[in-house]
Amino acid sequence: MCKTDLLNVAIVQHANTADIEHNLEKTIQGIREAAREGAKLIVLQELHRTLYFCQVEDTDNFDLAETIPGPSTELFGSLAKELNVVLVTSLFEKRAAGLYHNTAVVLETDGSIAGTYRKMHIPDDPGFYEKFYFTPGDLGFEPISTSIGKLGVLVCWDQWFPEAARLMALAGAEILIYPTAIGWDPRDDKDEQQRQLDAWVISQRAHAVANGVPVIACNRVGHESDPSDQSDGIQFWGNSFITGPQGEILAHAHESDDEILTTELDLNRGESVRRIWPYLRDRRIDHYQDLLKLYRD
Repeated sequence: MCKTDLLNVAIVQHANTADIEHNLEKTIQGIREAAREGAKLIVLQELHRTLYFCQVEDTDNFDLAETIPGPSTELFGSLAKELNVVLVTSLFEKRAAGLYHNTAVVLETDGSIAGTYRKMHIPDDPGFYEKFYFTPGDLGFEPISTSIGKLGVLVCWDQWFPEAARLMALAGAEILIYPTAIGWDPRDDKDEQQRQLDAWVISQRAHAVANGVPVIACNRVGHESDPSDQSDGIQFWGNSFITGPQGEILAHAHESDDEILTTELDLNRGESVRRIWPYLRDRRIDHYQDLLKLYRD
């Protein structure tokens, strides 16, 4: 596998509507723009094809799912090959009747599927009823090998768990990537909204610091109504960002605008950072057995 030390990366952040074709066209335009700007790795937001349908529990929404391989992997694979880029996409996967996953798919520069990751941590909160739709992943925390390096792809709720980031890093991930759909309850006051956003950014920057690897977090923007009218919907807060291996912000998107966010990563810096902050060297794995317990009573 041949890869460069300097890697141009991009995030496609945008709002979605109920019109799937409109969303798809917006995503494709974003990918093309990112490629024109020189990106070789392009990351899309969580469930970028549709509205965030998990605000309600509705069996009709299972019709939105598709197989892998399937129409989206064929389309984005062709686009990756045409533009000579690696694409990180996010799909509602129909694995079998009654068995569905929230799945990230990485498309290689030749259009092939480099690998998949099925979301492991599945939330179940007001407005985020994902356990109704998604079976927890069964592929583990395994980086996906590509022509540009080993990608530690995780999805949204996974981003709050240091164990997931650590296991990806221990398996050789050179970049941690988080396709995301997260936002505010519009009824929350401004102070609470800021606390939530700060926590989201801090948590992922901490994964970069603790593991000595860059982080790419791609969120969506815009307000999406609650189909049940039981809430004020979700205001997705954007703020997609890219950090270096010390958690330093290299690029940061707007909270409400569609945006193509690009920057250059120096993949050698992770090695340099780990030499001065040798967390992996100093881990006391002989005393971590209790991490395998749900709680220490």
